[in-house]
Amino acid sequence: MPKTKIKRLYLIPILSKALDVLELLEQHNAPVTLEDVFQKTHISKTSVYRILKTLVHRGYVAQSQDGQYRLVSRPRRLRFGFAVQSGEMPFSVAVAQSVTAAAAAAGVELITLDNRQDPDVAIQNAHEFVEKRVDLVLEFQVEEHVAPHVAHIIKKAGIPLVAIDVPHPNATYFGVDNFEVGFEAGALLGQHAQRKWKGKVDWVLGVGFSEAGSFVQSRIAGAFEGIRDRVKDVPAERYVRLEGRGMREPSKRAVTEFLRGQRKDQHILVAAATDSSALGVLDAARSSGQEECFAIVGQDCIPEVLEEMHSEKSAIIGSVSHQADAYGPRLIQLGIALLRGYTVPPYNYVRHQVVTPQSLAEAENGAKRP
Repeated sequence: MPKTKIKRLYLIPILSKALDVLELLEQHNAPVTLEDVFQKTHISKTSVYRILKTLVHRGYVAQSQDGQYRLVSRPRRLRFGFAVQSGEMPFSVAVAQSVTAAAAAAGVELITLDNRQDPDVAIQNAHEFVEKRVDLVLEFQVEEHVAPHVAHIIKKAGIPLVAIDVPHPNATYFGVDNFEVGFEAGALLGQHAQRKWKGKVDWVLGVGFSEAGSFVQSRIAGAFEGIRDRVKDVPAERYVRLEGRGMREPSKRAVTEFLRGQRKDQHILVAAATDSSALGVLDAARSSGQEECFAIVGQDCIPEVLEEMHSEKSAIIGSVSHQADAYGPRLIQLGIALLRGYTVPPYNYVRHQVVTPQSLAEAENGAKRP
């Protein structure tokens, strides 16, 4: 008698378990606890927990404050508008990559437009988001004077707004604590001056970004305080602010102009509002043959600055990482929370970390150890 062929089933075990959980919730038609689901499905408690959290995250299940779960009607796919600061700015590109990946993971449709660091384009993009009827806007637009206009367009359409790095009226803020990251950059510069130059500092330059407004400019104010905290005898008139617009070429021009007529043996500390500005300062120092007299700290930890820090001779002695890869998951979660009516803080700060050549070397050596 010939053997009966058994048809192979191409099943996904964890998906089957998730469907078991959904069907259980549907049958009960009332809130249940994690323990209830575990007892009735006989699925491991760890798997039950992860399945329930995933279903809540994707909008199939709601969790009450007392920890119980209930099935809800499946919402339509959320659509977020995301305005990128500039496709030519390394930090903006890194943030965009992070947001895009996080939106895909959360099942959120993302409409991305490039503000091109142009206020007129930012206004046009705000109108386009309204026309496309997005559910929420993530706005990475750094010109403070146009923020009220952009915010007005979006508010008038009844769309929630999350402002990235630069506050906008009636928006939830997400970004760094600008004074704090500046202070830590200044502390690093002050430590360098004490260690390498015995505290002798001739000039302190803050290469800022006035168009971004006082909030971002507080990076420079914080840096000056961080330096004063460690180097006591630099006269107030030796603290100078220069305009770099957060970009490489304008920062290079500003520092080149400052160096004209200055002696070439002076010690100069530089706090830059962005790493792009830090690279412009470095270009000016090298062009004038004075790199050994400079110590520069930037913000953002873009790849080119990290490469500079691998060089023992570079005047860039550090940068403050704003952890761009963490922007995406937190921004998407923040947007979903707002749309679901949860209470969120008006200011949501990212974690930051000071990165130096020494910390880079330690991290690399640690990664090489078995």
